[in-house]
Amino acid sequence: MLARGPAPLDLAGAPPYRRAMTRPTPDSILIVDFGSQVTQLIARRVREAGVYCEIAPFTLAEEAFRRMAPGGIILSGSPAGVPEEGSPRAPQVLFDSGLPILGICYGQQVMTHQLGGTVEAGRDGEWDGEFGRAFLTVTRDCALFDGLWQVGDRHQVWMSHGDKVTRFAPGFEIVATSDGAPFAVIADEARRYYGTQFHPEVVHTPDGAKLLANFVHRVCGLAGDWTMAAYRETKVADIRAQVGSGRVICGLSGGVDSSVAAILIHEAVGDQLTCVFVDHGLLRMNEREQVERLFRDHYNIPLVVVDAEERFMAGLAGVTDPEAKRKFIGAEFVAVFEEEAVKLGGADFLAQGTLYPDVIESVSFTGGPSVTIKSHHNVGGLPERMNMKLVEPLRELFKDEVRALGRELGLPESMIRRHPFPGPGLAIRVPGEITREKLDILRKADAIYLEEIDQAGLYDQIWQAFAVLLPVKTVGVMGDYRTYDHVCALRAVTSTDGMTADFYPFEPAFLGRVATRIINQVRGINRVVYDYTSKPPGTIEWE
Repeated sequence: MLARGPAPLDLAGAPPYRRAMTRPTPDSILIVDFGSQVTQLIARRVREAGVYCEIAPFTLAEEAFRRMAPGGIILSGSPAGVPEEGSPRAPQVLFDSGLPILGICYGQQVMTHQLGGTVEAGRDGEWDGEFGRAFLTVTRDCALFDGLWQVGDRHQVWMSHGDKVTRFAPGFEIVATSDGAPFAVIADEARRYYGTQFHPEVVHTPDGAKLLANFVHRVCGLAGDWTMAAYRETKVADIRAQVGSGRVICGLSGGVDSSVAAILIHEAVGDQLTCVFVDHGLLRMNEREQVERLFRDHYNIPLVVVDAEERFMAGLAGVTDPEAKRKFIGAEFVAVFEEEAVKLGGADFLAQGTLYPDVIESVSFTGGPSVTIKSHHNVGGLPERMNMKLVEPLRELFKDEVRALGRELGLPESMIRRHPFPGPGLAIRVPGEITREKLDILRKADAIYLEEIDQAGLYDQIWQAFAVLLPVKTVGVMGDYRTYDHVCALRAVTSTDGMTADFYPFEPAFLGRVATRIINQVRGINRVVYDYTSKPPGTIEWE
């Protein structure tokens, strides 16, 4: 018997909403983004240390600084080079503030340059950069190392830089070196300025999170009292202020992101919210029924279910390009919501479960020079004709933070623990042309795969697992007959934030069992393969 997604929803133990108390005013860190793809990981590490933070593009950093009145500043990395003409610079007001500053990679270099030091580009034949794992040696004590590193210690870090500091600014001294970066860590203890040439925010720097915690706690003196409860209270107040007496429609996908967003908004504005679930025919098995049970029967949130399979399938007919699929689905979602808003008598706001990774991978959320990886259907604003504004209460959160917020809101654990599911649904798990037949085949294979993972007790060890129906047919033998059927690829990854990921190391016996069951029970598949690609170089989804 096929599973109903990863696990049936258990609604019995979900507690009611807790009444919000007072709005918190936690200490904060301003992160100035110069366009690095991993800037959001800095925010993640700071939040893990219990300190609220915001990312602002270097072009808007001064405005954010004056609004936030932060307790410290972190300057991010960048794909740009400080010696390049027109490369990003930090606002002078940050250096005039007297606040502690930590510069990371490009952040170290731009701080050095703006304070009177020298940064040089890598030169072919002499020095071409330092990328990947490196080892640094601590040469002096500093507050950044308190309780963590001592003079003479040697530690693994992760480097990614083509330029390097060749002369530090007045007041600084070298506190750690590496083979490729004699200025691996520099410090001006009097002004509480620090610079690391390596990236402490990535998991490849084992002690990186502790270093960042040292900066926010020991150097900046921040308490570390920011929690999901605090975020909840702040966002409820923000939503009420934004929405006022207006009406909101929220697009539900069946995943944890849109579900948490809907329940948070409902707590803020009650029946001013109507949820819209679009059944576009690209859903997992029994997805529609689960959403109706949770929102209509359990939470009693107004819910409209739109049967839009025909229009989506017609629009996707013959479409094979992944970006074209995503853009059509995004545009069609907007059209459906627009129509439903009219039927409801008008709506002032459209709510979405947009997360940080969605935004970062689609376009530079920060306004900096970071590179677009792929489009997301729920990023990029709304057409002017809709005359609605977006409500995106999760836009600054990572997936695990959304799950923590879901627990704070009392969502059932079976919903919170669900693996991520993309907004375009199964459309991007059927590379090439999409047909109803292919979708039916994929739904069955995917359900078997997730059921086997759950029964093996592996579901919670995996960030995301799913099946992909490849646009490839192979010859097989079933009984005495020749077959010519589809190839099914299985994907499972481990991750903490979705920005980087590694394949899950299943035992061969498990994969063999899943492959046998799929081939035996799903007509149309005669071969199963497993995807061993990490992210990078691949993405988690296939399209």
